[in-house]
Amino acid sequence: MKTAIYPGSFDPVTNGHLDIIRRASTMFDKLIVVVLINPLKNYSFSIPERVALLTKVTEGMRNIEIASYDGLLADYFKQRADIDVIVKGLRATSDFEYEFQMAHTNKDLNPRAETVFIPASANTTFISSSMVKQVAMFGGDLSKYVPAVIHEEISVKLTGEFEEKRRAAAKKRGEI
Repeated sequence: MKTAIYPGSFDPVTNGHLDIIRRASTMFDKLIVVVLINPLKNYSFSIPERVALLTKVTEGMRNIEIASYDGLLADYFKQRADIDVIVKGLRATSDFEYEFQMAHTNKDLNPRAETVFIPASANTTFISSSMVKQVAMFGGDLSKYVPAVIHEEISVKLTGEFEEKRRAAAKKRGEI
């Protein structure tokens, strides 16, 4: 049985992520989607929220496991002897440069860690979690960018987050 891991921050999960999840799940017997923590990022959704969103969007997909991990991906790979390969989605050449470097780092840290790259589908190439946040924070329509089952939840959270930041900035400027 071949098992793959698809790591990411998924803050929030997008149609691009879901596209990679669906495609990878047909290539492997089991796909573990793991929410990782990158201390260099500021997150809008907590780990439990991101795990819950991923659980919702993958409901009914028989060979998917959702997990979270606070540490190096290479260490998680070591801990899970059942994992055979790392799956990474690529949107553009800039993604490739970073992910290529990470693949070599993971391989250096854990010689068993092989990485497989899956290019984004043409209709999801431009979708990123950062873009989704920006559109949502200004009240834009997210329906083409995030799975329908979590659309409202993401919109409400991100719009509220933006309003809080806008009020704080106005207060700092003395407008409130």
